[in-house]
Amino acid sequence: MTRVLVVDDQFLIRAGLVGLLDAAPGFEVVGEAADGAEAVRLAARTRPDVILMDIRMPGVNGIEATERILAEAPDRAPRILILTTFDLDEYVYGALRAGACGFLLKDSGPERLLAAVAAVDGGDALFAPSITRRLIEAVARQHGPARDAAPPDLGVLTSREVEVLKLTARGLSNLEIAHRLGISEATVKTHLNRTMTKLGLDSRAQAVVIAYETGLVIPGG
Repeated sequence: MTRVLVVDDQFLIRAGLVGLLDAAPGFEVVGEAADGAEAVRLAARTRPDVILMDIRMPGVNGIEATERILAEAPDRAPRILILTTFDLDEYVYGALRAGACGFLLKDSGPERLLAAVAAVDGGDALFAPSITRRLIEAVARQHGPARDAAPPDLGVLTSREVEVLKLTARGLSNLEIAHRLGISEATVKTHLNRTMTKLGLDSRAQAVVIAYETGLVIPGG
């Protein structure tokens, strides 16, 4: 059973998501919040597996809520899936940079939404990698490396970990990377997990952001 917290400031959208999840087998809605501050409180109290997080909310927005929830998580942090109205959204980029697993358009159909929740709960942290890469490339091309924080040192990674990170950032799946490098899919996952641990990252999407911000991968390259 996947335990889900639903966060959206629009009542009708929030109610629709709750109704969809409650009606689907394998999902349990453990709470719903109308803003980011309430989401942080409920996440600490209910310990959900997945959080559907609206990005643009008054007061505490989805970026700040994502940062606070992941920073305060006692052990296994919840997987955060961002909800947005359009895909090339700089707010979404900020949330991915903060550790969200991926994002989903609000006009996605029920089957796609349920599949996304199940995917991130199962550890497939980057849902729709080609779309996520397009967003990250667009923002990175426009603004260049982030200035508000020093990027992590990729020198702590092995050459194979760097290679896997680079292919991940280019939008390849674990299976595609495995075929490209002649290794098993499980080994790819191991390299990615070690990379995220060494760099102090919470998600695969966050690792892709770092790959662009450090210049490991060049937008359009």
